[in-house]
Amino acid sequence: MDEIRISGLKIFAYHGVYARENEQGQDFILHAVMGVSTQHAGLTDDLEASISYEEVCEILQREMKEHTWKLLEAVAEHISIVLFAKYPILQELTLEIEKPDAPIDADFRSVSVRIHRKRHTVYVAYGANEGDCENQIQEGIAAIDRDPCCRVRRMSRPVRSTPYGGVEQKDFYNGVLHMETIYEPMELLQFLQGIEAAQGRDREHAVHWGPRPLDLDILLYDDLVYDSKELVIPHPEMAKRDFVMLPLAEIAPFVRHPLTGRTIREMAEMPMEKHVRK
Repeated sequence: MDEIRISGLKIFAYHGVYARENEQGQDFILHAVMGVSTQHAGLTDDLEASISYEEVCEILQREMKEHTWKLLEAVAEHISIVLFAKYPILQELTLEIEKPDAPIDADFRSVSVRIHRKRHTVYVAYGANEGDCENQIQEGIAAIDRDPCCRVRRMSRPVRSTPYGGVEQKDFYNGVLHMETIYEPMELLQFLQGIEAAQGRDREHAVHWGPRPLDLDILLYDDLVYDSKELVIPHPEMAKRDFVMLPLAEIAPFVRHPLTGRTIREMAEMPMEKHVRK
């Protein structure tokens, strides 16, 4: 990955836990390393094909001066979101914010926070069978795309599937979307669950195997293998669900499952086990 670097940008701003820091202000020193392919810009000599470090400096100064936060972590996170939203070609960002005049009773040169963020490729299954399903799905996906940390790249055609589990209910509308995000897995899960709740899903009082106004499940997240109480990636039941595998194969036929090593198309063409819904 090529890099565009900005080092030692001094900005006077008002950030800190103490009231005097917000009132009197102090100097901050910023360092930014932006991962981006510069080959096309180098071959064409076209600034529009790259990222202008002058423009980035202006953005950094504006965002530092127009807002006030207690934590450097919050400053850095906000700036990273602004830069990823501004530059679709930006793939990775390392941002360090130094605070050389921090109010610490010690002999030190500087304190700082450094974060690293990148765009992740994610595949999410969507489904609904309660209420105005098509509208709820569209509104949910639009909410994903509106978030500055996310971008929807492609959607499969919706399919209809028979509900599983013995609960009397309508057929499901199902599909898969391809998105990019700078959210880490647990932050993405919380974000998607917030969208489900906004469309009327009540996880706490939901009937097991019952109807849902909107269901958003993370299937794949880069090549990550992740296992926690709240989230397992790749989705452990995806290979058993043709209403997941067929739409996924439509938009990502040659993506490989990180555990089986098979392509999604190969897995979709294999005999399915009995459908299971979480």
